[in-house]
Amino acid sequence: MLYFLFLILIFFLFLVAASGIRIVRPYERGLVERLGKFRKEVKAGIHFIIPFFDRMIKVDLREHVIDVPPQEVITKDNVVVTVDAVIYYEITDAYKAVYNVSNFEFATIKLAQTNLRNVIGELELDQTLTSREEINTKLRTVLDEATDKWGIRITRVEIKKIDPPKDIMEAMSKQMKAERTKRAAILEAEGIRQSEILKAEGQKQAAILKAEGEAEAIKKVAEANKYKLIAEAQGQGEAIMLVFKSIHEGNPTNDVIAVRYLETLKEMANGNATKIFLPMELSGILGSIGAISEMFKSGGEKDNA
Repeated sequence: MLYFLFLILIFFLFLVAASGIRIVRPYERGLVERLGKFRKEVKAGIHFIIPFFDRMIKVDLREHVIDVPPQEVITKDNVVVTVDAVIYYEITDAYKAVYNVSNFEFATIKLAQTNLRNVIGELELDQTLTSREEINTKLRTVLDEATDKWGIRITRVEIKKIDPPKDIMEAMSKQMKAERTKRAAILEAEGIRQSEILKAEGQKQAAILKAEGEAEAIKKVAEANKYKLIAEAQGQGEAIMLVFKSIHEGNPTNDVIAVRYLETLKEMANGNATKIFLPMELSGILGSIGAISEMFKSGGEKDNA
């Protein structure tokens, strides 16, 4: 019987000793109280406390998220919108998180709702819908300052949705549709304008190229004609020089020159000109012609004798 009681006592002592073992994980901190008074803060590892006298409170230091319930908020231009947000936080001081506030999550939610009304109340509806990042930053700053004494750091605040009333949504939808139609019309007009400008530029370039081509052609023709005239003039000049040289080398008499002159006058008379200008030396030429005539007469008389 005594042996049996001894075994029970040993087993009871073992249970009491086992109940004093506490394991703190790497992401936790342990707050040890003895008889209701804070004794120490312990880090990760295995720890022993005195059963029935000591109590350990474990605090999770990982980042947590709080879903702020949707609430109606009035903007600066008196439009009621429904706002839903989430808050990310982490505990930086386990002692303050336990002893400075009874329920820090509930307190943080209420603080976020209150400050959300203040932040959005300073903005108009259009600013509220387009300035989410600004709202997030302001709200995070305010909450982080307020929760610092609780040992909590607000890491992020995100606005999940902002829902205006149904009639406002319909009006905004019509406005967006009108704006898109306007942009489409502007883009179409701009496209037509660019097309006409490019078409006019093309016609201008074509006209310029055509004019340059015609000018180049005229220039080439003029150069060809110039070359032709120069060649003809040079040929005529060389021919005249050869004739002149031949005449002087042949030592012609006045009779030969007079006959050649008459042939030239004949060619001049065969043209289409209605007037013929005779040179001033006509008397000398006529004298030569008379001498030639007398020569032919004397030759005939000799033949008759």
